[in-house]
Amino acid sequence: MKQMPGYLPLLLALYLLSLAFRQQPAADLEASMARGKILYGTYCQSCHGNQGQGLEGVFPPLAKSDYLMTDRKRAIQSILYGVSGEIKVNGQSYNQPMAGVEAKDEEVSDILNYIRNSFGNKGGAISPEEVKAARK
Repeated sequence: MKQMPGYLPLLLALYLLSLAFRQQPAADLEASMARGKILYGTYCQSCHGNQGQGLEGVFPPLAKSDYLMTDRKRAIQSILYGVSGEIKVNGQSYNQPMAGVEAKDEEVSDILNYIRNSFGNKGGAISPEEVKAARK
């Protein structure tokens, strides 16, 4: 019987380790969303609603929002610096100023991870490093 090369068990161990790390981002995203839900309640819910529905003509919806979902950097900067001037969300015009949130990079990431993965949105994770890079 042929012996297995000595490196084969090492390759198998590395493969199994890589599978374990692939599971981690989902857990990280869930934890981020849980923190983000609390922050959403503090900073966003009073205008955008408990289900991200907004208020037609006044506060844009976050639920299934084309504005929020199509440009990650714009979404990050909207939280950081607020929004002023007219914007279009899902074909509807909004012109109500929104104040930015004074928050750490991780907190902004958590808020966006909650919003972009709730209310019918499927946006994946935004990292604190992305937030840091998007700061002016």
